[in-house]
Amino acid sequence: MSYPHLDAYSRLLREAHEAAATGRSWSEPPRRLITASWQRSLAAGIDPEIKSAPLVYGRSQLKDIRATHPLRPLLPLLTQALSGVAKETGNVMIVTDCDGCVLWREGCPASVRRADQIGLAAGHHWAERSVGTNGMGTALAANRPVHVYSEEHLMRALHLWSCSAAPITDPDSGRIIGCVDVSGRAHTLHPATVALVATTAKLAETQLALRMHERDERLRHRFDSLRGGPGVLLSATGRVISGDPAGDLGGRVHLGEQPQRVPGRRMILRDGTAALLEPFSDGFLLRHTPSTTAPTLTLSFLGVGAPSATFGDADRPLSPRHAEILALLALHPHGLTAEQLTFHLYGDDGNPVTIRAEIHRLRGQLGDAIAAKPYRLTCPVEADFLELRRHLAAGDPRSLARAYTGPLLVRSESPEIRRERHELEAQVRACLLRRGAPEDLWAYAQTLNGRDDYEVLERLTALSPTDPRAAVARARLI
Repeated sequence: MSYPHLDAYSRLLREAHEAAATGRSWSEPPRRLITASWQRSLAAGIDPEIKSAPLVYGRSQLKDIRATHPLRPLLPLLTQALSGVAKETGNVMIVTDCDGCVLWREGCPASVRRADQIGLAAGHHWAERSVGTNGMGTALAANRPVHVYSEEHLMRALHLWSCSAAPITDPDSGRIIGCVDVSGRAHTLHPATVALVATTAKLAETQLALRMHERDERLRHRFDSLRGGPGVLLSATGRVISGDPAGDLGGRVHLGEQPQRVPGRRMILRDGTAALLEPFSDGFLLRHTPSTTAPTLTLSFLGVGAPSATFGDADRPLSPRHAEILALLALHPHGLTAEQLTFHLYGDDGNPVTIRAEIHRLRGQLGDAIAAKPYRLTCPVEADFLELRRHLAAGDPRSLARAYTGPLLVRSESPEIRRERHELEAQVRACLLRRGAPEDLWAYAQTLNGRDDYEVLERLTALSPTDPRAAVARARLI
């Protein structure tokens, strides 16, 4: 909605801000961009009365982060484009990382002193989840240039400020790597400043693209010197540079968050075939292996120990959430949508955005062994709980007793995994009580739930009085 006078919009914002701060509904909300940002900020628990952005990096940490940040070589360009304008108008120029942490700041002394009072300084965190709606945090969250005017800030201490910001995307990785911003007092920062900031961000992206093409050309020259050697040439971020004329790899190979530069790393590609990833200069070579058999994912999720996974020949550390996701994908071989996976993990309170982020991290360990749309496992899977199901179907108590070492992911609160855990437990117990030999019942009595199972222990007390298993059973029944 547009307003003929800025004063009218300011009054609307003040009324909406008071309503948001006290938990009341807004009679007339701000513009859509700001409304969405306020909703995200309030959901993150932002208190509108906080006075300053938090400090997250000390001086020594900041020095190391600046030294390796991809925007550091472009700092003279950004400063030349914006610092002069900022100083002339009494504003400050800011450059952040991808998470909204301020890395560099320029401005006249008076504006810098004012900025220090609200944490608009190096090392402070300006993501929406830290300070609510603001130019840098909202530009990063919305992935677009934004101008945030005065009372549009959720934080009341920022109502004297306005800011124009734009995210900067790395053309190599396709990810946002930072944000450029001009902030100042509301009466000194014209809304049109956002156009200048957006142009500066695009200029930075153009320079990044030129540098990327120069790196590609050097890498391609080294690749060509192999005289037609087989393989697909990848950048350090997994972008396909050469060797895939048909585009079978889709332009990019998922290498994980921090691809390991170790020779002979085995990967599963999007078509299910296997390949070896080799470090090559500043990038990688991808070589198809003669065999198209994918490595096996082995899951050990029964019992009270920590869940473990092995992919091919390598052990993969698992968080409890990743173990739950893998268990659900193994139980649903035809795949699950993000919404279905969310429901199985969290019930009605889940958010598919959270699941997509977890899958992204999990693919960093397993690569394309996890496919999307729907999410599913594309490699052979061996799991102790799936083997248990097969023994139950066969009705073999001896094999069942050997295979069952305890409940499935005993600490999981996922509704679907709890249902599967209880079902497996009930079936194993029923089969062993109905058909199990004393050895099978004794094996079950060593598990978490079997230790105090009254009926199982009663059966064992019927053994010979000289049998030590009978004595243990009697002692547990006391």
